Amino acid sequence: MKKILQKFGSIILALGEVLVGVLLLIDPAGFTVGIIAGVGMLLTALGVFLVLAYFKADPEEAAMGQNLMKGLGALTGGIFCIFRSDWFIVTFPLLAMFYGIIILITGIMKVQWAVDMVRLKKKLWYFPAAGAALTLIVAVVVLRNPFATTAVLWTFTAVSLIVEAVVDLLGLVFEGKGIDGFKISPKAASGETSKEAAMKEASAKEASKESQKEIPKELL
Repeated sequence: MKKILQKFGSIILALGEVLVGVLLLIDPAGFTVGIIAGVGMLLTALGVFLVLAYFKADPEEAAMGQNLMKGLGALTGGIFCIFRSDWFIVTFPLLAMFYGIIILITGIMKVQWAVDMVRLKKKLWYFPAAGAALTLIVAVVVLRNPFATTAVLWTFTAVSLIVEAVVDLLGLVFEGKGIDGFKISPKAASGETSKEAAMKEASAKEASKESQKEIPKELL
């Protein structure tokens, strides 16, 4: 079940990259404004929750948690993102940093998939490794911001996300077909080590011997 959820999460991440890439190619400014406004709504909701938690908590606990200041800060940032989301479009360096950080987080998430494949000694480990490396490279490029205009940044980011998603989906397809031993053995999937399997087998043999000893001789 855990393996299925992990694969489902990887598929959703790859499809999300394709969707973001396509939307950036179609309407980069509108999509960016929508994303920032969505982040603003989340910050606003978090701010309201923290402020309410502050007034509902015991005074001593509330003084230690500082939820009032955190909540007001989140509310301020959230309201600004909702009503002034176009400001991020005007301030190009901040926009590049925003996308760069998101891509960097995605790349770090992919690194674990690559490391897992290497630790499991899978022959096609280079698919997730290539996807992780490509994502991290794109993140560094976007954060360094060598582009002259926002249009170039959006095009580069969009195409990069689509290419990364294709690489990730190819890895998932090969994994599903079990090419080059991508499939994980039942013991590995259940988290059972070879030592644990040997101990279980020895215990079963010992139990079988004990049960035979308990059978009356006249029945043998």
